[in-house]
Amino acid sequence: MSSRRSSSRRSSQPRNHQDELSYQRQRVELLAEVTLKIRQSLQLQEILRTTVTEVQRILQADRVLIYQVLPNRTGKPISEAVRPEYQAILGMEFPEEVFPEDYQHLYAQGRVREISDVRDPEAGLAECLVEFVKQFEVKAKLIVPILKTANAQPTTTQRAPNNQLWGLLIAHQCDRPRQWANFELELMQQLADQISIALAQAELLGRLEEMVEARTAELQEANRHLKQEIDDRMQAEAALRQSEEQLRLITNGLPVLISYVDHRQHYQFNNQAYEEWLGKSPAEIHGHHLRDVWGEVGYGEMQTYVEAALSGEIATYENEIQSREGRQRSVKVTYIPHLDKNNNVKGFFSLTSDISDRKAIERMKDEFIAVVSHELRTPLTSLHSALKILATGRLGTLSEDGQQMLEIADDNTERLVRLVNNVLDLQRIESGDVTMAKQACNVAELMTQAIEAMQPMAQQQGITLRTEPVDTQIWADADYMLQALTNLLSNAIKFSSSGGEVWLTVERRLQSNTSDLGSETETDLPPLKVKRKSAKHRSFQTYPKKCFSKFATKDKEFLPPNSKVFLSDSSKSILQIRAKKAERV
Repeated sequence: MSSRRSSSRRSSQPRNHQDELSYQRQRVELLAEVTLKIRQSLQLQEILRTTVTEVQRILQADRVLIYQVLPNRTGKPISEAVRPEYQAILGMEFPEEVFPEDYQHLYAQGRVREISDVRDPEAGLAECLVEFVKQFEVKAKLIVPILKTANAQPTTTQRAPNNQLWGLLIAHQCDRPRQWANFELELMQQLADQISIALAQAELLGRLEEMVEARTAELQEANRHLKQEIDDRMQAEAALRQSEEQLRLITNGLPVLISYVDHRQHYQFNNQAYEEWLGKSPAEIHGHHLRDVWGEVGYGEMQTYVEAALSGEIATYENEIQSREGRQRSVKVTYIPHLDKNNNVKGFFSLTSDISDRKAIERMKDEFIAVVSHELRTPLTSLHSALKILATGRLGTLSEDGQQMLEIADDNTERLVRLVNNVLDLQRIESGDVTMAKQACNVAELMTQAIEAMQPMAQQQGITLRTEPVDTQIWADADYMLQALTNLLSNAIKFSSSGGEVWLTVERRLQSNTSDLGSETETDLPPLKVKRKSAKHRSFQTYPKKCFSKFATKDKEFLPPNSKVFLSDSSKSILQIRAKKAERV
């Protein structure tokens, strides 16, 4: 059968110079084709298949295969070109004994093996290997290593330190022994180098594909998160728009100015009432500074309270503003700070309500009280004078009952005169018409004068007045201080039983504030502004030239018998003056 195969095929050896030139030309063409495929294609299997097919055609070999060494030191052919009459071994996995580890090390160093006759003892093949290849009818073979290099630079003779054996390029002659020519060996080595390049490119491509796949996955995940964020933001914006529309719908229906001002004092929200009150469109207010909206004068009036709100305090004040029609509006303004989770002020909410009607009513009340008081004072004065004349007996002697009725009428007229005077004083204080004439006053003298002034009333009620004067100085208006003390004593006398005692005492306590009825009043503030403190917020209220208004009481607005008044002296200490009734023993 071998002789028939030999006679039916051309000899693989070049018979003359012309044949040798033909082989060289085919070798060059094959190298060019494989190189071109490596450059044009990144498909490793296609490159390997072209290599074994063309090598078999040029060498006229019976079988050409590429054998890959696996990590477990076994191996298998992954590409093969074989004549039909011989057994194909593509895909068969061979044990480690077929290609021992010491052989693998030799080929990794660049060893090339050409065997003309596998049965020839000079070939140096072990008997077991001879028997193994016999089953595939192998008579001669040519073996060239395929090395895998880290830098993709092929090597054909010596193994670089970073090279490793990837596989073998093998040519089999099965019909007869064969003497391999040098050019055939060179062709196999050159093709093995090209395969090494293809392997490096395939590995690089695999890494790039992994990187691209990983990067694509990252981008897809980022895109998913971005899409989710966009969806969430769109939903949040839609909810915010809906909430803002609802808020604007509510605030536009209220007859007050409602706005939000950021920490830069720029409007970020305002309701429709601004346009109705001030005649300014939303575009003229939104994003603009308070000074631009209210002008220099208006901003100067609110600046103190704005700064207080931006420092974290609730500020309340009253003011006058001019409306779009040119009329003045009396308003009450409240600033409420907007704090973040770290208690940093981000801005404040502003609420401005129209109190013009209330102010008008207060003015009408004050005017009514003033008119009535003045109208009452004249007839009361005349009546009181007439009663005094009757009491002298110049107009005749009265009976005992008449004299008693005269005394009652005189007492009542005096009480009415005091009430009218108190009402007038209260009206003047609230309207700011009272002028304080502060001076150094001796407390002992004030207490003595108050006791002497109230002694007749106490004697009529059967009350004993007692005092322990304290010789110290205070800075106050003597007349108003005396009025406050007499009011205290008057109330204590009224609510004491006949035969009782009323004490007027003074205690000195060091303190930095002046208090009336428990409210703290800081004495170092300007005289026209009193700052009241509560547990929740601080509000600023203006009391023009007003002092101790709580003690300018009408008859029905009395102080309890054990009332206290705290007066500040020049040494910043506190004098506690107490009018106290003592139980009768």
